[in-house]
Amino acid sequence: MNFDHKFYAKLNRRDVIKTSLALAGAAVASKFPFSNAFAANYPDRNIQVYVPTREGGGADRLLRAISGVWKNYIGTNFEASFYPGASGRVGYEKYMGLAQEDMYELLFGNMGAEVLNWVLKPPTYDLDTFKYIAQVDSDPGIMYVSRKSKFQTIDDIVAEGKKRRLNFGVSRLAHPATLGALALGKLTGAEFNPVPFSGGKNNRAAVATGEVDFGAQPSGTIVSRGKNFKVLLMFTHKNPIPDISDNAPTMNDHFNANLPSLIAGARAFGVKTATISKYPDRLETVQTTLQKVFTDPAFKEAYKKTKAPWEFVEYQGMEACAEYAKNITKIGEEFKELLVGK
Repeated sequence: MNFDHKFYAKLNRRDVIKTSLALAGAAVASKFPFSNAFAANYPDRNIQVYVPTREGGGADRLLRAISGVWKNYIGTNFEASFYPGASGRVGYEKYMGLAQEDMYELLFGNMGAEVLNWVLKPPTYDLDTFKYIAQVDSDPGIMYVSRKSKFQTIDDIVAEGKKRRLNFGVSRLAHPATLGALALGKLTGAEFNPVPFSGGKNNRAAVATGEVDFGAQPSGTIVSRGKNFKVLLMFTHKNPIPDISDNAPTMNDHFNANLPSLIAGARAFGVKTATISKYPDRLETVQTTLQKVFTDPAFKEAYKKTKAPWEFVEYQGMEACAEYAKNITKIGEEFKELLVGK
């Protein structure tokens, strides 16, 4: 075999270094074929979303409004599957049992109600194996009545509750709004008994027909039906929608209380924790494209169709989600005996 000595003579130290670095880089890249080599291709198929409530509810409407615009930024469609039951437990268990750790399968749930559910009874999986990655709304918990009710102020409710036990409707037992109503009873000496009706629609129907004395749930679907329902009290530090909620007072102001702000509708996307460490680039894609939705006029138009107040729309990242979950867990532990009827 003949060697071209003139060619090899042209190789200098810099060329050797470049070649060595290139070979080393190729070797490193080969160890991470999915997280790096294919990062630019994400997503190359539809994203599946598990929803731990029934189809047609508030979570469904919000998800449709978001995903209808989000698909234009992330470059793929979203397919939702609904798993109602056991106050969200069925959906979470289904997700944790079936979902792959690839950022193609997300969960869309209500942090407040579902984190409280774990306070009452831990799930079958380790809580550290699931993480919320983006919160999309903040809907205050409230107490409300039918416009036809004889109770037209929160003081009417408290006064009657001191005479007899009042039944109140909730969409699920473990819920920030449930917690707020029970805390009010404990504070004032009124007796309130929660009755779960599996979903906001069923809960509203029970309040409208007088099956229960009042209701407690997120405010969005109540203020959008102002002709039928009246908000009597909010469990947040400030009423963000006084003009469309009969200027309802907050619990802290009206009763000189010190209750933490109870956001009852805190819907968020979550994934298996392992997905975050495996695909940080995909997580960044999900978060950055989702944030763009909130500044798109098309989303505001779509959101209006849900009839929920625009004031509730709010994007928050992983740190804020973790802080919310931590706080609601602490509150739930403090009032746990009220949620289990002790």
